[in-house]
Amino acid sequence: SKTMKLSLAVAALFAGSVAAFAPAPMASARTSAALRMSEELAPAVEDVPSMAIEEPAAPSLPEKSQSMPFMSRPVALDGSLAGDVGFDPLGFAKTTEDLMNFREAEVKHARLAMLAAAGW
Repeated sequence: SKTMKLSLAVAALFAGSVAAFAPAPMASARTSAALRMSEELAPAVEDVPSMAIEEPAAPSLPEKSQSMPFMSRPVALDGSLAGDVGFDPLGFAKTTEDLMNFREAEVKHARLAMLAAAGW
């Protein structure tokens, strides 16, 4: 009875933790009437006049890494990610694709570390 309750609790925790590794559901392209602020219909995309939107000028990137000023800034680290200060002393991220793969792996490992710290 006590072991059964413990087993059920562990199974429930495990089932909840699996959801952290599931892909996020895609947002629906349609908006429901309940989400709109007014009763008016939203204008169709064709009805909205096109406006020229100017992109802000990209700030010039330093040649040296902010985190290690004696090293040159890695090419793949362009400052577009949060916390990007050019820290890649071993040069793992040679391309942006490599950088995104390492970023995804880091998130997965961090989630596992949080589970381990909780006693998984």
